[in-house]
Amino acid sequence: MVGEAALLVALAIGARRAAAQSPPPAKLAQSLARVYGAEAQVDTVQVDSATVYRVSRAGALLGFAQVRNVKGKEQPITYLVATDSADALRDIDILVYRETQGGEVAYEPWRKQFRGKTTAAPLQVGKDIRNVSGATISSNAVTRAVRKTLADLTAWHRAGRLQ
Repeated sequence: MVGEAALLVALAIGARRAAAQSPPPAKLAQSLARVYGAEAQVDTVQVDSATVYRVSRAGALLGFAQVRNVKGKEQPITYLVATDSADALRDIDILVYRETQGGEVAYEPWRKQFRGKTTAAPLQVGKDIRNVSGATISSNAVTRAVRKTLADLTAWHRAGRLQ
């Protein structure tokens, strides 16, 4: 009975933690509309256990997007990676930033340097991505996470798992 109670407590804590790491639905919708346009239609596709957003307009594929979390210095950072139909980065967005410092990674001047990059780009701080002074951990964490997410979306699309 004690083991069962501990398991239930752990599951409840895990469920709360997972919910706390999800973006507010309105923020996600706003981000997708900003990146793809207000007329974009969004549906979801499951690839293994991952949820991917397929974005189209008038039947034409615009691209794919995915929301993930990466650990910053101490807290998770919830971000979105959006690609076009040719697997190039259309944009990234920081949906929820929980750290007390380093929030500049959510600002347009830093985010725009990702646009147009593909898996052929290094996507590394100090190479093709500049660091944000005072946000070194966040800059590196988000950049590595975007590189991984882009690689996954591209691989799934090329393998026909995203259409």
